Amino acid sequence: MYSKSRESDSIATIGRITLALMLLVSIAATGCVRRRLTVRSNPPGALVYVDNQRIGTTPCSVDFTYYGTREIRLVKSGYETLTVNQPIPAPWYQIPPLDFVSDNFALHKIRDNRTVSFNLQPQMMMPVEEVIRRGEELRGRTRSGPVVPASGAVVPTLPQPGAPTPAPPLQDPNELPLAPPGGFVPQGP
Repeated sequence: MYSKSRESDSIATIGRITLALMLLVSIAATGCVRRRLTVRSNPPGALVYVDNQRIGTTPCSVDFTYYGTREIRLVKSGYETLTVNQPIPAPWYQIPPLDFVSDNFALHKIRDNRTVSFNLQPQMMMPVEEVIRRGEELRGRTRSGPVVPASGAVVPTLPQPGAPTPAPPLQDPNELPLAPPGGFVPQGP
């Protein structure tokens, strides 16, 4: 009888030691996935914005946390601004529920480096005469009259230059506010 009690105490002790070791290993060897996006351009030196956050000039890199579609905008003088909705799909080990294991219990750090490259197009320069012609065309379209939306809503029109401004409608004196808007109350001299 004495040996059975001693045997069960020994098993309980081994169980506690095993649990403690598993806990220690899980804390000490926690995995980590490092996600990094690198943006390159041809020619290099373009300003890069990822989701409207400036990250630097190409080539440049930024860490990210979540997969999905990112808006990448490249701006360089003398080149057309390029805006791209770039999908960044998750790898197989980052699909739920596998992502819990790879993020927390992997035995080594996992690096997920993504690189995207873009070719910038030289900016198209329009002749001055073409710009003036298009401006005159747009001015002519705006003078053709008021635009009425399809929903039938009334669109206020701006008065023509030199035309008298209509007076606002009169209000009932009993409905007038005691103080002007904004809380300003004139003081005596």
